[in-house]
Amino acid sequence: MPYTPILATLGFVLSADAQRVLLVHRNARPEDMHIGKYNGLGGKMEQAEDALSCMRREIREEAGIDCTRLELRGTINWPGFGKKGEDWLGFLYLIHAFEGEPAARNEEGDLEWIEIARLHELPMWEGDRLFLPLVFDRDPRPFHGVMPYRDGRMLSWTYQRD
Repeated sequence: MPYTPILATLGFVLSADAQRVLLVHRNARPEDMHIGKYNGLGGKMEQAEDALSCMRREIREEAGIDCTRLELRGTINWPGFGKKGEDWLGFLYLIHAFEGEPAARNEEGDLEWIEIARLHELPMWEGDRLFLPLVFDRDPRPFHGVMPYRDGRMLSWTYQRD
C-alpha cells in the first residue's frame, strides 16, 4: 500500500536581529489538540501547491505578513501524529525576511515573539525540543527526520543530513 501522508509546512519567522522567533500560542480553541502549546506557523499543503508556495500562503494567512527570504531547514516524517493516527510529512522553513507587521493573534491563538534561547522553557510537543535545535543551528545542510507517534506520544527520533 502506498504511503500517503498529509503534506504540510511549518515555518519559523525570525526577527530582524535573528534573536527571536514568531510563534503561535495555541490558546484560542479548547478542542485543539495543540491547546496550550507553542508552535511555528504553517499548515496543510493544497493540491496544486508546492512546499514553498504553501509556506508563503500559510504565513500570510496566519500572521498577515509576506515572506521575502525563506530557507528550507529540513523535512520530518511524523507517522501516526494526527488526531486519528494520520501520518504527516512536514517541510520546515526559517523565514529570514518578510514585509508587513505580524498580527497580534489568529484563529489558533496569540502570536508572540520569543527569544530563541528561551524556547526550551515553553510548553510544546516533546518532539519539538529535539528538532528545533536543528532548525536554528548554523549547519547549512538541511536535515531529514522521522518521528513516529502513537496515541499522542512520540516514540522515537532519527535524522540525517545531506
